[in-house]
Amino acid sequence: MIQKISIRNFKSWAELDLDLAPISGLFGVNSSGKSAILHFLLLLKQTKETTDRSIVLDFGDSDKYVNLGSFSEVKHKSNQDDFLSWEIHWASDEEVSITNPSDEGENNLFHGKDFALKARVQESEKKILCTEIQYSLEKDIFSMRIEKNEEYKLDYLGDGNKTFSFIRNPGRPWSLPGPQKSYAFPDQARTYFQNASFLADIELQYEKLIDKIYHLGPLRDYPRRQYIWGGARPTGVGRRGERVVDAILAADAANQKLSIGTGRGKKKKIFSEYIAHWLKELSLIVDFKVEAISQGTNIYRVKVKTSGSNDYVLITDAGFGISQVLPVLVQLFYVPEGSILLLEQPEIHLHPSVQSGLADVIISAVEMRKIQVVVESHSEHLLRRLQRRLAEKTLAPEKISLFFIEKPNGVSKLEQLELSEYGEIKNWPKNFFGDEFTEIAETRKAILNQKIAENDK
Repeated sequence: MIQKISIRNFKSWAELDLDLAPISGLFGVNSSGKSAILHFLLLLKQTKETTDRSIVLDFGDSDKYVNLGSFSEVKHKSNQDDFLSWEIHWASDEEVSITNPSDEGENNLFHGKDFALKARVQESEKKILCTEIQYSLEKDIFSMRIEKNEEYKLDYLGDGNKTFSFIRNPGRPWSLPGPQKSYAFPDQARTYFQNASFLADIELQYEKLIDKIYHLGPLRDYPRRQYIWGGARPTGVGRRGERVVDAILAADAANQKLSIGTGRGKKKKIFSEYIAHWLKELSLIVDFKVEAISQGTNIYRVKVKTSGSNDYVLITDAGFGISQVLPVLVQLFYVPEGSILLLEQPEIHLHPSVQSGLADVIISAVEMRKIQVVVESHSEHLLRRLQRRLAEKTLAPEKISLFFIEKPNGVSKLEQLELSEYGEIKNWPKNFFGDEFTEIAETRKAILNQKIAENDK
């Protein structure tokens, strides 16, 4: 799970320090900088996945998770320094132990579950360089940075209790190249030093973290009258939900089952039935199924039965909201346990009551599957349901962090919402969801003026 992200000079953010929980909600007006936070994580993901190790940051194109243009376009405009830096803290699923590479009898020289990566990238003479990376494993710190002589140096900064240092192999000294992909020590570092091979184990923990990130964007595909599935299992539903039917069919083919309810009497349903269960809970349908148009074919149709009807209809004929919430439900319960899910405006095209119910779906997925959800939303109804579950004690306070984001003078600003034990927001921001009191007062005033005018006549 990601515990904290700090970013400097990215898009509208001059500075950002964000403490994350299993459920983190980002709220605020349009263009305030909410999506930029998710886009930064996607920038790290597509950089990790690029095959070109010489690329410092992969800013993407139309085929990537996010297309950010160039370094000059992502750098914060009000800062004249040509650098971008960040720090990400996370906890590994299990304790990592690294044996002493010098074989001096200490089998577990470095160990722990808490990791951090600090990186700095800058542009110099139209070339992007990673000038520093620094990994932390508990209190042990491993750093690679440019020194004053413009050469890279690899260092162990330690915790003050260990006597470890990198030992150079004998031979003529040569300069080290810089970090690769803004997170990896160069291969030459493991050749240059006798006891640096373990650095790959630390990098692997970061790569595992980034691999856990899944994203669903705000603009989701229109439903189709039929779908073709070739039998492959997708990693997720796709950034627009375009692979949602593939995911349902693959999960059913693998006999993937999920439990409904808690306790001894809980029932398990196959994946498609489980998704149908939540669609019913949200009062969107009466029944749901994905079926082949004929035996032996790989062409499928999604059919639903809505309230007041005895017949199944294609999802294309059942209202737009069902097709838009379906990728959200499937993604929450399809991605591997322990995943980190980024959701942009999951409430789009949904009735307010369904928006409220969506909060319960997210809570259920987080509790049952140990996933982490970062949701960017404009929905007051989703927020209110989260507050209610806190008051009802069905959602623990430590499981949720909520933030309000605004952009005064063109610079994004973050305010964490202080929640009482009853789910109340102690520091309710001005115009959080518009000025509701003023709207009511002005409406009452208009009604009164109209009645006065009618009486005068």
